[in-house]
Amino acid sequence: MAAAAMDADELRQLRRRFQQEAESLLGASALRGHGAEAEASAAVEKKEKPLPRLNIHSAFWILASIVVTYYVEFFKTVKENIQTSGWLLVGIGLLILSLSIAFYCILYLEWFCGIRDYDVKYPALIPLTTATFILAGICFNIALWPVWTLFTPLILFTQFMGAIMLVSLLG
Repeated sequence: MAAAAMDADELRQLRRRFQQEAESLLGASALRGHGAEAEASAAVEKKEKPLPRLNIHSAFWILASIVVTYYVEFFKTVKENIQTSGWLLVGIGLLILSLSIAFYCILYLEWFCGIRDYDVKYPALIPLTTATFILAGICFNIALWPVWTLFTPLILFTQFMGAIMLVSLLG
């Protein structure tokens, strides 16, 4: 009986010693891992600079959109077809809705209220804006296909990219 009590006592001591060693090893590795992560994040923060709002890419798309608007007489074509195409009216309505939501996010939430992560606080705004913009693009393609046929998606994509880059200059 004394031998069994001695064995149980030795087992407890052995278990306690292994537990302490394991905790010290895990604690040291966690601290080392945390220190490495902190150093890596500090290095990334030092290296990362905010991108300029107007860069070559956005300037290209804005200029391309202006050139396409001029050469295909975009507004004149839309003005002539607005009375004959219901698809164009639906597309214009969806575009206005999409841009309204985008300006609400950028101008009101970000600039006025100071909410930088409005997509976290209001998660439905970004998918709703995207969906209405895509639906507007589909309506515009259907409405303007008789005018420009195969060039319609290319022309509208250039206009889309110009509009997106113009809006991105705001926020």
